[in-house]
Amino acid sequence: MATSNYSDEFAAYLTFEKRYSAHTIRAYTDDLIQFFDFMELNFGSITISQIKPALVRTWLASLKDQQNTAKTINRKISTLKTYFKFLQKNGWAAQTPMLHITAPKISKRLPQYVEQKDMRTLMQHIEFPEGYTGALHRVIIGLLYYTGMRNAELQNLKNGDVDVYGKTLKVLGKGNKERILPMVAGLQEVVEHYQTAKTALEGTIDNTYFLVNVSGKKLYPKFIYTIVKQYLSLVTTISKKSPHVLRHSFATHLTNNGAELNAVKELLGHASLAATQIYTHNSIEKLKAIHKKSHPKS
Repeated sequence: MATSNYSDEFAAYLTFEKRYSAHTIRAYTDDLIQFFDFMELNFGSITISQIKPALVRTWLASLKDQQNTAKTINRKISTLKTYFKFLQKNGWAAQTPMLHITAPKISKRLPQYVEQKDMRTLMQHIEFPEGYTGALHRVIIGLLYYTGMRNAELQNLKNGDVDVYGKTLKVLGKGNKERILPMVAGLQEVVEHYQTAKTALEGTIDNTYFLVNVSGKKLYPKFIYTIVKQYLSLVTTISKKSPHVLRHSFATHLTNNGAELNAVKELLGHASLAATQIYTHNSIEKLKAIHKKSHPKS
């Protein structure tokens, strides 16, 4: 580009004003680098004011040609919309080329979840290893399923966030938004068992984080993913077996059992009700299946 694209300032804006997560900021920054690399390669050295809707559409068309999904393209459109609004706000762009850019439609897929009876089997009948390893594995599964927290939230859970006596968990979610989650009786037992096992660990232990490996170090995301996949494989044949599937299972089981949607929204830490409503679709599909199986005219 002939002039600065203000990428450093944009990253600072996302960090300190929008308070986006490090993962989101990295994704937005990568999108922006990809966009300007494409502009330079195809249109040479142009200024911000020379970027018109037609040029943006050319980039989006190239992304589609490269077999990028509608979800990925939509995220990149969101990056550019946020970016040009930021430039306008600071007087670095007179207008945005994104006003008439439409996002491709995403086909709605119901999130996969583990059946309630299968989760009951996992938590009550599957044998976990002896000692600290088993206690750690069980508490990972328990925290994800009984609270619906995200993998990153679980990984960053601190010792001070776990209140066994008050039966609550403090979670720092997206946008650094804090929420308090209830600790149900089944989970409390699992947490207390883990805490007891943790006190017997030898060597140097990271006392900041609640969950640590056998070496006393903070867990990393792939470790949690591997543990979840290992245990879900014992009770379900669904194709996806990840921490997020346990989050989906938590939300689906709540809605299937009559939980108010606003309450589920608060527990999940969703910014809007729209993100939570997909779990009502799961409930409706279940009702359809019951109706078809049970109704004499079906």
